[in-house]
Amino acid sequence: MNGFSASRVMAVLGKEFTQLLRDRLTYAMILAIPIVQLLLFGYAINSDPRHLPTAVLVQDQGTFSRSIVGALQRSDYFDIVRDARSPAELRRLMEHGEIQFAVTIPGDFTRRLVRRDGAQILVEADASDPAATGGAVAALAALPAHALMHDLKGAVAPSQGTAAPFEVVVHRRYNPESITAYNIVPGLLAIVLSMTLVMMTALGVTREVERGTMETLLSTPVRPLEVMVGKLTPYVLVGLIQAGVIIGMAGLLFDVPMEGGWLALGLGLFLFIVGSLSLGFLISTVARNQLQAMQMAFFYMLPSILLSGFLFPFSGMPEWARAIGTAIPVTHMLRVVRGSMLKGLDVAESLPSLAALGIFVIVIASVAMARYRTTLD
Repeated sequence: MNGFSASRVMAVLGKEFTQLLRDRLTYAMILAIPIVQLLLFGYAINSDPRHLPTAVLVQDQGTFSRSIVGALQRSDYFDIVRDARSPAELRRLMEHGEIQFAVTIPGDFTRRLVRRDGAQILVEADASDPAATGGAVAALAALPAHALMHDLKGAVAPSQGTAAPFEVVVHRRYNPESITAYNIVPGLLAIVLSMTLVMMTALGVTREVERGTMETLLSTPVRPLEVMVGKLTPYVLVGLIQAGVIIGMAGLLFDVPMEGGWLALGLGLFLFIVGSLSLGFLISTVARNQLQAMQMAFFYMLPSILLSGFLFPFSGMPEWARAIGTAIPVTHMLRVVRGSMLKGLDVAESLPSLAALGIFVIVIASVAMARYRTTLD
């Protein structure tokens, strides 16, 4: 008994392989998580986004204006997706998050350029996420020197040593000082709620299954919807308290602006909290134990943090990553909370994201109830 026994080692080894085959979900998650991390960090994450959606308002139809628009189109940083008709349209597009940049070429641009009378163009950047616009704003510094290099000839050619033919005036909207906390702190509201509520519900219900208390509940005539509402309602209150604490601290400690949009924010919070709790309930109907529940919750949180636009610019991701990110509820909650706090968007302006959160609640709650009903049967 005191010596090393190969037969005993083989017995333990056989037991472990048997357990592995019986608990394939856990080991599949252990293998899947590093693969997903590798793919996301390798292909989807980009800290210097290019091809940012841009709208232009050209009030001067001269050759020089067309050359500037062409220079922007040739740039890796700007994709012109809309020719606006008015400043109000530019403002609406930026408030709704449809564009990252708005370029205005005034009607007197050619006259001022020819007379060397301080010609300017206006570039407005949605700086609510400073990381998304920093590289593009830096690239604008080279625009005056290169955009008109083939047009300024003869009498209008600049003499050597003179200033640039025109000036690019950059306005950073919603976050003029490019304070990172204005973007990160409101985003934490969605991340913290998602992490705590999904995991609390998943672990709480799974714990009851492991302890056998769920069997008592299953023997009662309580319906799946009644069980779900009864179990999730206390956590809704917990989520609202968490949201209040985070919003209060965001204003007191980090001076995050509160521009309004409280109705949209409140509705978004309610839908997101209910959806997150429903997802945790759904996970508890799939997981066999608390370890599996925690792994599945983490597997949900990984893309929620990386592909939602919380840490990395959403506009810098490839199309397939943005498609996945659009299907994640955290993405839409981030748009609601940042739009409300930084832009003052109301319910009508936040309706696409609110509708996405509503669909998320309906689908996840329905699947969770169907799974619970199967467990009852």
